[in-house]
Amino acid sequence: MLKELKKRIDCELRNFVKSAENTFGLKSLSPLLFRTIENYILRDGKRIRPILFIVGYQGFSKKTPKALYQSALAIELMHDFMLIHDDIIDKSELRRGQPSLHTIYNKFLQGKGKAKFSGEDLAIVAGDIIYALSINAFLAIDEDPRKKERALRMLTETAAFTGCGQFIEILNGVKDINRVKEEDIYNIYNYKTARYTFASPLCIGATLAGASEREIDNLFDYGLFLGQAFQIKDDILGMFGDEAKIGKSITSDLQESKKTLLILKAFQRASFEDKTSLKRILGKEKIRISDIRKAKKIIKDTGSLEFSMEKIKQLQNKAQAILASSSIKRKQKDFLADFSKKTLNL
Repeated sequence: MLKELKKRIDCELRNFVKSAENTFGLKSLSPLLFRTIENYILRDGKRIRPILFIVGYQGFSKKTPKALYQSALAIELMHDFMLIHDDIIDKSELRRGQPSLHTIYNKFLQGKGKAKFSGEDLAIVAGDIIYALSINAFLAIDEDPRKKERALRMLTETAAFTGCGQFIEILNGVKDINRVKEEDIYNIYNYKTARYTFASPLCIGATLAGASEREIDNLFDYGLFLGQAFQIKDDILGMFGDEAKIGKSITSDLQESKKTLLILKAFQRASFEDKTSLKRILGKEKIRISDIRKAKKIIKDTGSLEFSMEKIKQLQNKAQAILASSSIKRKQKDFLADFSKKTLNL
């Protein structure tokens, strides 16, 4: 079912790019703009968000309305918009194993003379266009206008809350780690990842299908726990993963001085000497491989890695308990149970 849904969504994305060109004429306005947006949107990805959107809808509806899959693209396109801005903020050169959008534009501008703007400036504009395309895609679904309005409100709230998560995470980067609390980290996880990756896609789909408030609240809590677990796993991959497999730099979290659960627990449990080392690494302007090795050793030696892995299991169990009580259709319930295990590799 997962492969089938992803294949259908990838096909829908290709069709959407063509229809967007017909509607907005991006290629005639700027071949560069169209080419880069097309490339970025069609890059291979997990498509978690539109898949959960579809599952949330089908779990509470007896029909498949016209343009359901096109509407589901909204949350994927919103994801692209956020990634573009995220890469600019993080100064990341890679996204999904290819150059980030601002990197592509900066390369294009080389040799073009002394431009008063940068690739980052162009990428911000392209990201804004993709956000507009996201709303356009959502409105395509043939569904009851009242359900549609509630779901659209949820979609735009998701964008706002995710921006809030990004904002507080950036500010957290300059906060002394002594002042960071576990609660602060979970707030960032909830706003920046759990809501818009898991909870909101499921709830938006279920809202469009007419699910009860109780069921939507249950799905939301399920998505939050699953999203927290996913983010902790992502933090672990960001420190211990293979760049070629995860499609981004393994130095990025330390480079941005991100206070993840993995880092916080290591700091809290570390010796005075190792605390000093972690602070020094987090405060460095340029992270080296030797810094990565030192941070990894401290994380392992303090038991922070083991603690984080155990926390993933606990959160996944909480999510599964909520899912078990849901009245979502059996097929979708089984899918979500299997999906969460595969997503977290449990």
